[in-house]
Amino acid sequence: MLGNSGPTALPSPDPQALAASRDLLDRICAELDAAGNWISFARYMELVLYEPGLGYYAAGARKLGAGGDFVTAPELSPLFGRTLARQVAQLLQPGDAILEFGAGSGALAASVLNEISVPYFVLETSSDLRQRQKQLLSGSVQWLDRLPERFCGVMLANEVVDAMPVHALAWTRAGVLERGVCANEGQLAWCDRAADGVVFSESRKIQVELPPSGRYESELALFAHAWMRSLGRSLERGALLVIDYGFPAREYFHPQRSMGTLACHYRHRVHDDPFYLPGLQDVTAHVDFSALARAAAEAGLEVLGFANQAQFLVNCGITDLLAEENPADPKRYLPATAAAQKLLSPSEMGELFKVLAVGKGLKDSVKDSPMGFIRGDRSGTL
Repeated sequence: MLGNSGPTALPSPDPQALAASRDLLDRICAELDAAGNWISFARYMELVLYEPGLGYYAAGARKLGAGGDFVTAPELSPLFGRTLARQVAQLLQPGDAILEFGAGSGALAASVLNEISVPYFVLETSSDLRQRQKQLLSGSVQWLDRLPERFCGVMLANEVVDAMPVHALAWTRAGVLERGVCANEGQLAWCDRAADGVVFSESRKIQVELPPSGRYESELALFAHAWMRSLGRSLERGALLVIDYGFPAREYFHPQRSMGTLACHYRHRVHDDPFYLPGLQDVTAHVDFSALARAAAEAGLEVLGFANQAQFLVNCGITDLLAEENPADPKRYLPATAAAQKLLSPSEMGELFKVLAVGKGLKDSVKDSPMGFIRGDRSGTL
């Protein structure tokens, strides 16, 4: 049986949660035994996040909000969803629908549906989150088990891509290594081996500058690329909006980011140990938006715009919506202004979070001027 290790300053889980994490450790140990004591980090990430009944998104622990591990933009304030709804409305055509991936608490769907009356579908892999969404959204949403073969409308992916499994790589003077996971002296640990197959071929397309240490670590999001290609096949007409934290390739693989972008979220604390309490913490990587845009192009989708979250929300009129709040009602006004500050501030979510829009078959009048990218479009950086 493998043991738990990790940062000692983090809060301890309750006995039931700790037992569930140990069960997942046993599951990982069994897979390591069967695989010769090495699995890719992508496979490890898949297990700790999505293993049925045990993975972070597949079990019942609270994840979002003050009582969870992190807060997403829709939980901060309805302002986010109301503003996003303006862009969605511009992209919709008669008979279209909305499809949201990984709807979290359901807060985004609730805010958008308060502004737009169209069929709304949710594709949610977590049975626990699906139940929570149903409590909030009741009969206003339809849940799907798989991607539709054909879809017309707007697809939404808010903080979804960062939770897709990634391969961990290390560029060295001796060649490219894939960083995998093994058991070492009763603990989970990093184990490197020479990259091969598609991981190696894709790694050779990435140019990195080795630091003085001779080792540059980063991530390769093959799952996200495959996801984008599947959406290209499904989307008959419409657009996809991806909202997440990340960078274009030039910044993603910047010399100063030689330790990669992997991050773990536990009880509103961020740390860098992915082996701490498997199944009880979120494990994420920043999004390489350049790679995502290339995958979209390969799938027949066209880039409609790319901007930081602050510019996108301002273009869509968040300040107008905030102005509608009554300063004489501090219980509404103060939380709304605080949320807007967090959504827009460059030191908070405004710059780190980006919005990528891709689409197919849209009218030229919409395709050439989606409101969220009227000013500050950074598509040229992808």
